[in-house]
Amino acid sequence: MADSLVIVESPAKAKTIGKYLGSKYIVKASMGHIRDLPKSQIGVEVENGFNPKYITIRGKGSVLKELKDASKKVKHVFLAADPDREGEAIAWHLAHYLELNEKETCRVVFNEITKQAVKDAFKNPRPINMDLVNAQQARRILDRLVGYKISPLLWKKVKKGLSAGRVQSVAVKLINDRENEIEDFVPEEYWSITAKLQHKGLTFDAKYYSLRGEKRELAKEADVQEVLAAMKGLPFNVSEVKEKERLRNPAPPFITSSLQQEAARKLGFRASKTMSVAQQLYEGVELGKEGTVGLITYMRTDSTRISPVAQEEAQAYISEKYGAEFWPEQPRVYVKKNSNAQDAHEAIRPTSILRDPESMKPFLSRDQLRLYKLVWERFTSSQMSSAVLDTMTVDLKAGETVFRASGSKVKFPGFMKVYVEGNDDGTVEEHKFLPALALGEEIKPEAIEPKQHFTQPPPRYSEARLVRTLEELGIGRPSTYAPTLETIQKRGYVAMEEKKFMPTELGELVIQLMEEFFPEILDAEFTANMEGNLDHVEEGTEDWVKVLANFYESFEKRLEVAEEEMKEIEIQDEVSDELCEKCGRHLVYKMGRFGKFLACSGFPDCRNTKPIVKDIGVACPKCSEGKIIERRSKKGRIFYGCDQYPGCDFVSWDKPTGKPCPKCEAMLVEKRNRNGVRLQCVSCDYSEEVLDEDHEEQA
Repeated sequence: MADSLVIVESPAKAKTIGKYLGSKYIVKASMGHIRDLPKSQIGVEVENGFNPKYITIRGKGSVLKELKDASKKVKHVFLAADPDREGEAIAWHLAHYLELNEKETCRVVFNEITKQAVKDAFKNPRPINMDLVNAQQARRILDRLVGYKISPLLWKKVKKGLSAGRVQSVAVKLINDRENEIEDFVPEEYWSITAKLQHKGLTFDAKYYSLRGEKRELAKEADVQEVLAAMKGLPFNVSEVKEKERLRNPAPPFITSSLQQEAARKLGFRASKTMSVAQQLYEGVELGKEGTVGLITYMRTDSTRISPVAQEEAQAYISEKYGAEFWPEQPRVYVKKNSNAQDAHEAIRPTSILRDPESMKPFLSRDQLRLYKLVWERFTSSQMSSAVLDTMTVDLKAGETVFRASGSKVKFPGFMKVYVEGNDDGTVEEHKFLPALALGEEIKPEAIEPKQHFTQPPPRYSEARLVRTLEELGIGRPSTYAPTLETIQKRGYVAMEEKKFMPTELGELVIQLMEEFFPEILDAEFTANMEGNLDHVEEGTEDWVKVLANFYESFEKRLEVAEEEMKEIEIQDEVSDELCEKCGRHLVYKMGRFGKFLACSGFPDCRNTKPIVKDIGVACPKCSEGKIIERRSKKGRIFYGCDQYPGCDFVSWDKPTGKPCPKCEAMLVEKRNRNGVRLQCVSCDYSEEVLDEDHEEQA
């Protein structure tokens, strides 16, 4: 008969842990948080030491009754929520509800859900860590004060339904500032000159490097003509050859932010999807005879630490699978990138390197397998030897000019045999080696190609780029990135266009007001310092009430000034020429989560809405009357369909070009990938690469 109750957050986690613990333990799920601040009021007694007024979350009554009843039938209750601040707070709330003594050993934590890790954790239960709880409480109260104090002000002065948040406001400002940079950007002309050379059957490129011993930029066509004149059509002579060996080290194992970035680059996952799939892998997957097993370690972490046990297993696996030379002389230790990184957890890694992706294929969904493969390969490569590259740089003289060619080849692949980190531009590193060239050797060019370029504005933020920027600035923590990105879209402050963030008019207006009256909320350094203060609370070196009091002292004064000086702004809806087909009134432009849409001006009497359609100038290939228009799915994804729908049901996720395939005359569509755009026939295998402005060479 069971004598212990174990409470976790989710049924999946409960199922996995229950199999490991046996019949003496009952394992139940709290279904996440059980108490929170009320939605209808601020719920914080500011004048009474920022005392929070928690209430039971609506709908949790039956779950809590079940937990209460179960707790009365056992000798021990163990709280096994996730091993972070939020998990500690959940455990504390459960202890409060179940009338447990938080100072007794009722808290159990584990970084991975494997049989050994879980059993070891239950051998070492501990009291609830109130420093962790208070750090979570301070963050929750801080965000509540900002949101519930500024939002009513915005409702009163601007428009109902607006809100302001601490971390989300900084994220929106970054997106807004980037858009301003793009709008203010003035392209600058520059040129390049490429010499196409051939030697012993091998073709290679050399780029213009200097003129008359001076490195001079080619800013205009006249500069190019001066270089060409100085060459006088002369052959190239090899003037210098440099060969050396270069080591390339692997990327560290994943932390939360780098996992989200790499999953976006290589898998096209949104941050929320990455965390959802990672949660499934962490909580456990059914592996046939092996039962339910957690496949990765805890996925909310900013530590790159790896346990010695995991490294020993990795050494044995890598040495056997790839050879002893693929294991470095000393196990790799990665320095914390962020000085505020918490080292309580390990990096994100497979719970066993022996479960390679191929062996997991029968048990995982497509998305689970793709993310698991990413985690497995990143961890495995992070423990391997450095790659060794042979590099060669050659200077070639033609008259008074010098052209330079560079090449490399992999001498020893090391970690690159398993995995190479992606980048935000989606480019793939190519290793091209130069032919054997001797000093003084003469080479005749096949072609000299001058090319005009223009500098490009900075790119808009993708999810991956924004997460990286927030991390670099010290804004937010592992658990906050995904919900922050979701929130700023739900509020209608930003919209996604081709997987890039753009500020909406509403977002620009809110940031403008925040900059005027609450500049510290938008100040990245201020927000980063606040994160540091919360870390000090977690470490037990800072009092959480004092942290809140220091913030609120100046914040309260800002509120008083804003209440007096912020002018009321009436946002007028832009009226369209279209009439509502339901009531005959004019439709107006509104801003939603996925950009602008049309709504009836008679709202709330008439709730008719319709998307804004964009004619792409292509005739429908299926019917003779329709035109192809751009539409959005319910989830905001762009697709293309006939404007005669439902009379014509043509639909395509890829943008039709209106051009016929030169091979079979079927329709060509644009296929976008990380390397650019190509035209693809919908019927045969014809395809061709096309120029895409997002992948133009940048200065």
